[in-house]
Amino acid sequence: MDNRKEIKEFLASRRAKLTPGEAGLQEFGGVRRVPGLRRGEVAMLAGVSIEYYTRLERGNLSGVSEDVLEAVSRH
Repeated sequence: MDNRKEIKEFLASRRAKLTPGEAGLQEFGGVRRVPGLRRGEVAMLAGVSIEYYTRLERGNLSGVSEDVLEAVSRH
């Protein structure tokens, strides 16, 4: 069963609902090109690289550990 689309939509929608301030990050005013957190901000909060988080958000969960999933889900 291919669930990459659902994973992508889920992670992107959760990322969009959280502001930097709500995540404990400093907000620098101005217009953001994406609603909510950027991928890099989620990656930093979860303790993974931007490339790794981007891979997850694209639906590639092969080899991902439970610890990483828990870290991403917390943020």
